[in-house]
Amino acid sequence: MQRNFIHTSVKIKEVISALEQFAPLPLQEGWDNAGLQIGLTEAEEVSGALLCLDVDERIIDEAMAKGCNMIVSHHPLLFKGLKRISSDNYVARCVAKAIKNDITIVSMHTNLDNAKGGVNYRIAKKLGLQNVAFLNPRMVEGTECGSGTIGEFDTPMTAGDFIEKVKATFGARCAMTNELLQRPIKRVAICGGAGDFMIDDAIRQGADAFITGEMHYHVYFAHEQEIQICVIGHYESEQYTSEILQEVINRECPGVKTFVAEHVTNPITCM
Repeated sequence: MQRNFIHTSVKIKEVISALEQFAPLPLQEGWDNAGLQIGLTEAEEVSGALLCLDVDERIIDEAMAKGCNMIVSHHPLLFKGLKRISSDNYVARCVAKAIKNDITIVSMHTNLDNAKGGVNYRIAKKLGLQNVAFLNPRMVEGTECGSGTIGEFDTPMTAGDFIEKVKATFGARCAMTNELLQRPIKRVAICGGAGDFMIDDAIRQGADAFITGEMHYHVYFAHEQEIQICVIGHYESEQYTSEILQEVINRECPGVKTFVAEHVTNPITCM
């Protein structure tokens, strides 16, 4: 049986609204700059949305090649004010290219980190953790949110097996760890990206292990046989963020074409 589908155009502002319903901007940290980065959103219809972790010139080129007039990133392109738009640096070049080609750029950063079902929940889901909850819960304007997550494996495993599981799940060529824990690992705390500020919360919550993307050197000290540290790289820890963005848009704005970026923006290579 043939079915006739009526195409309903979706405005860019509707996509932004859907994303901000899932991860409200008040959830972001005070130093952050999530939300609209570039573009006019009132009347513009979405031709397609490219989803990515970072914005660089090749991401904008990919959006253009795929017919997308919208980019949704995790990390904001703009953190600091630009004093001039020139070819001096990649941020300014990206701003100029996006404006020239009528591409709107929106970022869902620490608001998505702190949202229920957000970045740290996705990391836990990828690892198969159960009973997942916020590591440091709080309420913001009546919304439950928090930093990091904590959950449990159904079956405890050795520290060595745990490290290998994390590496395989996130495609990390290496993991930076402290000495291997001599007790089974069951309870795991998570903070994607630069999360070493949460290691004390992980210890207080009784975690056997702590996963993050990057960690300062001195934070590794004095945790031997207290907690298993596993640092896998900033990009690696947050790479599945685009899945969340895609699921929200597909669910709330089903007429919008979405694409997870093929270009890998990770600037770090393990040799």
